[in-house]
Amino acid sequence: MAEDGPAPASAPAPEAATVDREALRMAEAILFASAEPLDEDTLAARLPAGADVPGLVAALAADYATRGVNLVRVAGKWMFRTAEDLAWLMSREAHETRRLPRAGLETLATIAYHQPVTRAEIEAIRGVSMSKGTLDVLLEAGWIRMRGRRRTPGRPITYGTTEAFLVHFGLESIQDLPGLDELRGAGLIEGHVPPGFHVPVPGDPEGLGEDEDPIDEAELADLFEAEEGGGVPPEDEE
Repeated sequence: MAEDGPAPASAPAPEAATVDREALRMAEAILFASAEPLDEDTLAARLPAGADVPGLVAALAADYATRGVNLVRVAGKWMFRTAEDLAWLMSREAHETRRLPRAGLETLATIAYHQPVTRAEIEAIRGVSMSKGTLDVLLEAGWIRMRGRRRTPGRPITYGTTEAFLVHFGLESIQDLPGLDELRGAGLIEGHVPPGFHVPVPGDPEGLGEDEDPIDEAELADLFEAEEGGGVPPEDEE
């Protein structure tokens, strides 16, 4: 009868067998220390030449999938985030700078789904006049931005969402916003839906549209000062 010997070592996981372990540790450290989500190009620039960045983040995401923090993809970038089922543990440490009123949430949703959109278009979609300061709150939170000026009389400012909006709501892209069926499933739309009602497919929040002109940095700074000082944006002046 053969003598008992040491148990054979278990075979490494596929990720461990194919991924450079030192590069994996470096990628983990970079992502862990970063205060902002990082895209793969940024990671590649900080890792040794030739590092398989997609393979590294895939291996890390799999490794952290069952831990207290997960490596997740938001806004096309990667970041560590508390596991969703443990988010309640952080509730006491969360600091809300300002709670959005219903009008702010409706305005944010309108911008997210209809961007690029002007102040007048937001009011037309919501069916009510916008109270003073609603856009200011969203701009201060960093969830919306002034995109450009519409090529129409008065050249009104167009608004769109930001990367911070995607990160806060855990979205990889603006197209990940829920559609009509998902809103119904979440109980946000109940009862009979009027004929012709639809939830628009959000557009690309990055590039300017054919009917938009860019805002230069100097003008943008003046617009922010006007907003903070309670002034009237140029497109609202008679």
